Amino acid sequence: MKIRSVLSAAVLAVATTFASSQALAQDTFTLRLAETWGPNFPIFGDTTKRFAETVEKMSDGRLKVRIDSANKHKAPLGVFDMVKAGQYDMGHSASYYWKGKVPETLFFTSMPFGMNAMEQYAWFYHGGGMELMQEVYEPHNMLSFPGGNTGVQMGGWFRKEINSLEDLQGLKMRIPGFAGEVFAEVGVNPTNIAPGELYTALERNTIDAVEWVGPALDLRLGFQQIADYYYT
Repeated sequence: MKIRSVLSAAVLAVATTFASSQALAQDTFTLRLAETWGPNFPIFGDTTKRFAETVEKMSDGRLKVRIDSANKHKAPLGVFDMVKAGQYDMGHSASYYWKGKVPETLFFTSMPFGMNAMEQYAWFYHGGGMELMQEVYEPHNMLSFPGGNTGVQMGGWFRKEINSLEDLQGLKMRIPGFAGEVFAEVGVNPTNIAPGELYTALERNTIDAVEWVGPALDLRLGFQQIADYYYT
């Protein structure tokens, strides 16, 4: 509701400029955004920065977005809870991080054997996906909008070669969401670790394998320096 009131105020200001343009031009509003990613995180972090720049430009500087990265709020996997509780006005994250709270939100992010990016956006904007998403989030007094798409993601980095299902038995792997449930069915021990801790967890043998995104992001995090096997 707070987001709605702030945005409404900005629209109202435009509509009534003729009455008090000079006074209203001095009013500014700041929305607080919590992101799962760390500061200057490649690609994902670029998205929020560009969003904030676009908002400020379109509002002639009257509407600003303050971005708090994971190192600031200390809860990279808690964005849903913080926004719901009103600690932040908005968040940038992935809904599979809160599948334990609202499992229906899984369908609005990456799903194994699901839609590719173009198909998902077609569903969102032309197939009723947005309406379903708002129906799921409404009981939590929240709105949700697409905020980027990684497309098809890779299967992950493994410290040992995988040749059969037997090789997966007891494997400790960072893989969240519905994909984690699928891997659990074949003997993997899935776990969820914040993005900023993935390299260290793999390096220290806390996990045996890690699924992140794809080459563009994975190589920047350096997984190839630790794990020799990369599967799609």
